[in-house]
Amino acid sequence: MTDWYALILAAGSGTRMQSSGNKVFLDVCGQSVLERSIRAIAPFVQGIILVTRKEDMQEARAITETISLPCSLEYTTGGATRQDSVECGLRLIPENCTFVMIHDAARCLVSEDLIRRVMQDAERNGSAIPAIPVTDTIKVIGADQRISTTPDRNTLFAVQTPQALRVGELRKAFAHARETGFQGTDDASLLEHAGFPVYISQGERSNLKITMPEDLGQARRILRTREDESMPNYEYHVGYGYDVHQFAAERKLILCGIEVPYTRGLLGHSDADVALHALMDAMLGSAALGDIGHLFPDTDPAYLGISSILLLQKTVEALKASKASVIQADLCIVAQKPKLAPYIDAMRERIAQCLELPVSKVSVKATTTEHLGFEGREEGISATAVVMTRVET
Repeated sequence: MTDWYALILAAGSGTRMQSSGNKVFLDVCGQSVLERSIRAIAPFVQGIILVTRKEDMQEARAITETISLPCSLEYTTGGATRQDSVECGLRLIPENCTFVMIHDAARCLVSEDLIRRVMQDAERNGSAIPAIPVTDTIKVIGADQRISTTPDRNTLFAVQTPQALRVGELRKAFAHARETGFQGTDDASLLEHAGFPVYISQGERSNLKITMPEDLGQARRILRTREDESMPNYEYHVGYGYDVHQFAAERKLILCGIEVPYTRGLLGHSDADVALHALMDAMLGSAALGDIGHLFPDTDPAYLGISSILLLQKTVEALKASKASVIQADLCIVAQKPKLAPYIDAMRERIAQCLELPVSKVSVKATTTEHLGFEGREEGISATAVVMTRVET
């Protein structure tokens, strides 16, 4: 496995941000700029060297020491220039480390995809600098503000961080820069000056560098968009179910998985739980999965006398396989006798347990027909159910 370290640079003054302190301590959607950068890089490296100003060290430690990280984290103070700060951090990288990623803490929106791509490209080519094509026309201006030339923008790229480089080559490049008095604007320019080849990797326009006050607003918009895109898209469906069973002697009366004491039960191939049958039909209908007769045919001996609670659990699994889940259920049991009020709470709890819902999301009601119809004549019981289901699209 290739050894990787990261230098995260937070030693700038940030005067263009017009803030009272270092811009890396500013909040972006609940986390500081610094914390977001560290959290992004940490899963990919064995260690991080954080380079900051001496006057910012205490605050940087206060932020970072509360973060649980999968890698080591060390601190050092930077120098007068970016180049000096990188060299300060470079001294703490172990001699046996192969590659280093140098990242501006102000680029707190760096994505996992970009980090992986830069690392893979560096291991293949020896270096990788994320860059994006310049889309604006660029003008070179002379001292008198007169345009001197217009370079071909097809050859121009705006570079970003993290810049992934071989540690050995970077150390040689710094030594050469000291000998020649060269000052580069980024780490790649030092390697270029020392004669090492540098390759670009595909950058991302969302890899914004927090520099100006308006950048904070843009960063927050990017983060909100990412959160929206990472959330599954849902549709909400409604299902309706109805079932009826006649009374039969020498049968237990089972409603919503609860045994209700009574002189008769309901006739059916299973335990004839009319309420759960209506509920299951509503669930299957909401996900367009047919009905219980199709899923659990009464000609199949496997379902003879089976508990409808077990069938309900199988129905829940069928919905899960279709990326659907019930979020609310409302049942109505129609029976002249027996009185069901004492058992309603237990019924709700049993259904809620099977549907993996709070009891507050399950309603069970019981009513009579004032002696009208087959229910009123005490020939049987009917039930209806309505469910709302969330389906991932």
